[in-house]
Amino acid sequence: MKQLFDQFDEPTRRSFMSYAARSFLGVSLVPALGGLVLGANQKGPSKKYPGGGTAKNVIYLFMEGAMSHLDTFDVKPKTQGSGTTQEVSTAVPGIKIGEHFKELPALMGNIALIRSMHTATGAHRPGRYLMKTSYEEIASIRHPSMGPWAQSYFGKRNKTLPDSVVISGGSQHPSAGFMETRFSPLPIANAAEGLQNAQSPEYLKDRDFNTRMNLIESFDAKFRQKYDHKEVRAYTDFYKETVALLKSSDLDTFDISKEPEEIRKAYGEHKFGQGTLLARRLIENNVRFVEVVSGGWDDHNNIYDDDKLPQRVHQLDQTLSALIKDLKAKGLFDETLIVLATEFGRTPKISDRAGRDHHPASFSCALAGAGIKGGQVIGKTDAEGATVDEEGQVPSDLNATIAHKMGIDIAAEIYSPSGRPFKVAHDGVPISKLL
Repeated sequence: MKQLFDQFDEPTRRSFMSYAARSFLGVSLVPALGGLVLGANQKGPSKKYPGGGTAKNVIYLFMEGAMSHLDTFDVKPKTQGSGTTQEVSTAVPGIKIGEHFKELPALMGNIALIRSMHTATGAHRPGRYLMKTSYEEIASIRHPSMGPWAQSYFGKRNKTLPDSVVISGGSQHPSAGFMETRFSPLPIANAAEGLQNAQSPEYLKDRDFNTRMNLIESFDAKFRQKYDHKEVRAYTDFYKETVALLKSSDLDTFDISKEPEEIRKAYGEHKFGQGTLLARRLIENNVRFVEVVSGGWDDHNNIYDDDKLPQRVHQLDQTLSALIKDLKAKGLFDETLIVLATEFGRTPKISDRAGRDHHPASFSCALAGAGIKGGQVIGKTDAEGATVDEEGQVPSDLNATIAHKMGIDIAAEIYSPSGRPFKVAHDGVPISKLL
């Protein structure tokens, strides 16, 4: 059996280990195995770029489906494809954003807009993968996302709490990529429900639970002895950490019902708002990297219906504004990096279906907190918002900026199971004006 296992190629081995762990180790809360780290080689910190290490925590807000830059942060009024969205002035002279934002204009001095993002990837899954890993999605390897990179670089921060969490992320998240399972972000499907399977049924008392755990351990021991591979041990360790969390007082961190009602309402009584509130609770309790996904931005049809783009922009406006104010009130804004990202933009031309199609040639992202210089705009698109005219930025540049603000040396290399070296932001360069 061991000889057969050793002959498997990497994807097959991953599939085998995922199946084996779930079947023999009793794993139910472990995220999907993305890959395995066989070794790491990290260099000392780089002094090339200033302003690194100021982000103790990161809250990464991802607008899944491709947020329209032309209806949010890069409005082009009076153009052929402008649609119905008009622009409004902000507290920063010269910076205007979409009219559906009601609270963010007053907070623009805290926010840096990047209007010159672009990519060659116009499909959703590859676009999301590229934004979160800095690498193109290929069949032979899976790359890690930023949270696992940080844990690999700095080491584990918490005894029981995870170092990274993904809220409403779905099943296609890059997760830990080729790294060991212990680096995987903890997935939370719905912030309002907290950590699923956290409460044992009433009939399953602690004594009975411990008895079952001991039985599982005895079964596992035989399997681990026969297949003594690092991958199997990693799954076992992750499972033990999960059980420790479920039995820990730290579990209250995931319960947003403990927040005052006025705070819950301030973030918005919708999935994205409550997910972002949970993200704030997590970083407040020393979780390093939390991603919150807001879906539904794939606006091909009837984009201006009240229950479509305007509603989502209102939710984003409410939630992001509440997050900035809340972090400031708690003294966490200067050590927390807020990132607002999406996989690509939408077409300048309104289609005959009254929507916007995929447009990777230009889109917008934003950053705030952790020493980011707010009240500025990086880059510029043409008059129609179709192409980048000045200071073009690619996903790896955004990720290099995030990594650098966290204190990760962007030149440090880590090796995949095949022995290939990878960097946290590939060949990206930090955006100097943001530092």
